[in-house]
Amino acid sequence: MIWESFGAAVLGLALSWVALRSLADRLPAGRAVYLTGTLGALFGAYLTHAALGPGHVLATPIGAVSVGAVTLSLLIRPRGRRLTRSAAAQ
Repeated sequence: MIWESFGAAVLGLALSWVALRSLADRLPAGRAVYLTGTLGALFGAYLTHAALGPGHVLATPIGAVSVGAVTLSLLIRPRGRRLTRSAAAQ
């Protein structure tokens, strides 16, 4: 289980690095992206391991990358659209 956790953390960091390289203008600060990707991948590995049990060497990293990608996708901001205040907030 410790190697699955370590592998999931490394996969989460790699996924975060790729996201920052390709979508740097649409993501928040790098620290938040790396933290979100790593924690998402760790949670994905835990969730997959809890659902399938031990012995699924290939399914656990796939679950880690899947959940890590989903959590990183929640950080993406819209392209070119400025946030404006509503008339009631002004």
